Amino acid sequence: MIHMTERAAAKVKEIATAEDLINQGLRLRVIGGGCAGFKYDLYFEDSVGDMDEQFESNGVKLYVDPLSYQYLENTEIDYIEGDHGAGFKFNNPNTNGTCGCGSSVKF
Repeated sequence: MIHMTERAAAKVKEIATAEDLINQGLRLRVIGGGCAGFKYDLYFEDSVGDMDEQFESNGVKLYVDPLSYQYLENTEIDYIEGDHGAGFKFNNPNTNGTCGCGSSVKF
């Protein structure tokens, strides 16, 4: 299961409304890259693959491919705003650490 906080779900809905993507779900992926080896990717998508895991959290549809799901299981996604910017934060119990800049993770 993957959970999205109310604050993150509200931000996703705000973006979806502004971009006229209200009927689409949010694709979550783990892809290769970054100094620690992997990074998170999320974007709006209207199609679901046959093997995708599908969730709904706080009114947001989430789509995850099987490979990414093994890395994202039990992850909580939050949205944070601070002095250094704003963005989605993945609180993932499956990681073994992050890089110095915090934009990529190790599994």
